[in-house]
Amino acid sequence: MSKYTQLVSRKRAWTPLAVTKGELKPGSEETILRCLSLRTLELPVKEMLAQGLEKELPDDPGVLPALISNMADEDKHDLALNRVVAVHGTDARAEREAQAIRTSWLELPEHPILKTAILERSVFFVLLPFFRFCGDVGIRCVASDVSRDEQVHTAVHAMCAHDLGYKSTPALNKLRRATVAWAMDRLGHSADKHLNKDFWLRQSDSLYFQGKAPGLADTQRARMPSFFETSNVNLPKYG
Repeated sequence: MSKYTQLVSRKRAWTPLAVTKGELKPGSEETILRCLSLRTLELPVKEMLAQGLEKELPDDPGVLPALISNMADEDKHDLALNRVVAVHGTDARAEREAQAIRTSWLELPEHPILKTAILERSVFFVLLPFFRFCGDVGIRCVASDVSRDEQVHTAVHAMCAHDLGYKSTPALNKLRRATVAWAMDRLGHSADKHLNKDFWLRQSDSLYFQGKAPGLADTQRARMPSFFETSNVNLPKYG
């Protein structure tokens, strides 16, 4: 079996549902809205993958179906995050600034599949754990489902970039760090690591340089809702 097909086979089908507004971790509220504004990067990932399909791809029969499958996921992620925004609202200034960040990612001249690999590994895998540690039930459920997809996406896109011989660049490194710094800027310093800007920047650095973030190991144990204590509206639908 193609190594790309093996990765895609790990996915679990799920359906984005409407959520209700709950309590956020005190002190995280403004940053939650800033991170949600970066949902504007979901569809550009799809666009960058489409650009990648127009270029040379690795000689593997599974790579094209894998990329097409990942593109379809981005629509689902965008829908799920917009349903969160529908109940939590937006920060108008953050929304405008996020659009500028989106433009910066799209205009960067590096190979589009390489850009998606860096964006997903070093930015999305900072935002999603933040949602899981600081969000309400609905946000945590959405973050968990999106994270499961992104694990496959990151592996596929990193492997594709590697097979094509592409490596990250100083410009990509600068932009991913600036993106995370902007998202977490309102946190400042705190004894609570999940409310500490520097903690999240370190996790992005670790993901970028090492491909892992030991500081986020607790994500596996982050509080998730019990089915018997949560409204069905906020629970995911699988299959």
